Order: sequence, then structure tokens, then C-alpha cells
Amino acid sequence: MKLFIGNKAYSSWSLRGWLACKLSGLPFEEAVVPLYDEAWEKRREGDEFAPSSGKVPILWDGDDIVVWDSLAIVEYLNEKTGNEKFWPTDPAARAMARSMAAEMHSSFAALRREHSMNIRQIYDAVPPSEAVKQDLARLMQLWAQARARHGGQGDFLFGPFGAADVMFAPVVTRLITYQLPVARFAEAYMHAIIAHPWMQEWIGGAQAEDWVIDRFEVPPQVA
Repeated sequence: MKLFIGNKAYSSWSLRGWLACKLSGLPFEEAVVPLYDEAWEKRREGDEFAPSSGKVPILWDGDDIVVWDSLAIVEYLNEKTGNEKFWPTDPAARAMARSMAAEMHSSFAALRREHSMNIRQIYDAVPPSEAVKQDLARLMQLWAQARARHGGQGDFLFGPFGAADVMFAPVVTRLITYQLPVARFAEAYMHAIIAHPWMQEWIGGAQAEDWVIDRFEVPPQVA
């Protein structure tokens, strides 16, 4: 398999696709494609990117199977590994985990828009907008319910690291980068995500990158 991803410092969706590949346990090659450089538009027209219209991540499994969109990559790899590594075995926990992953995929627009991922920075805290406060409240609600109902003795949302954590991991980096307010219980979960060996590997790769995209390097402004 070959996974095309964007800059590790900035590309939250790439992180999700990459974590999914790591969780699968299957060997894969990663290809980092610098986002928005002078060759970006031409590169997006290449055959390897054509099915996704140039978006990353995009996963090729051989020469004929191509999967793009992080949640689709999660589901493809879940099937490929026998439906055993990504989702909880308990039906109630699995239903909740899938619902949370889908909500993460489609929601939290204010948090995404106003606090883009930049894994190399920690900015001074600035009070979030009302829209972001609403996103944060919903995020805390989801995490609290997952941990209380299905977290068990594990450190992650549903006990062991799984697909739901894959989907929320980039959000954890945003909360840290912008020092956004979170409930006290969430701090332990955030620490578990950041301390995970795969996250440490990704963060190390981000720190080693030379690329800087100015629009993602703007600190938050006081409203």
C-alpha cells in the first residue's frame, strides 16, 4: 500500500489516514506531498491524485484499488484486517464509536475554521469565539459519554486506541496548539493521545519538515 499525505505540521486529514494505516498493522509506504507549493496545482492533476481531485490523504492498495477520504480509509482498512482492529466488539460501543467518528467527520466547522492544525506551535491562549465554545462543549460531551459508558480501564475513548481516536487525534493537537479550554477529565485523554508512540512519530516528522505555509502560522486574535 502507498499513502499520499500532506505536510505533517498542518494536514489533519492526512494524520487521520496515516494513523489508520498504522492501526491496521499492514506495511505501507508514505509519500509526503507539500501542500500549496508552486507545483501543487500541476501535481494535483497527476494520475495518482485524479480520483480524489488532488485531495489528501489518498491510499493506493496495488495498482487498481484507490481509497480517499480519511473515514473511507478507516473502513477499507477495517475490512482488510478482518473487522478486528478499528471498532469496539461490543455492539453498543461500536455504534457509538461509529456515530462519533461520523460526527467528527462532518461537524465542528467553527473549530476547524478558526483553529487550523499547526502541530509545531503553541500559541498564547485567546478566548474562543461563541461558535468555537459550542464546538468545544459538544466535544467534551461526546468524550465524557464515551469514556463513562465504554472507556473501561483503557486510556482512550473506548478503551484501547481505535478508529474513534484516529478521528479525534488532530482535534487534540488543536486544543493544545491554541490552549483552548477543556474539562479536567479531558486532559488525561489528551495526554494519552499525544503520548501514543504513533503520535510521537508523526510529531517528530512534523518538527523535521522545512516547509512553512504562512496562512497556517497566524496566531489567534482577540475577538
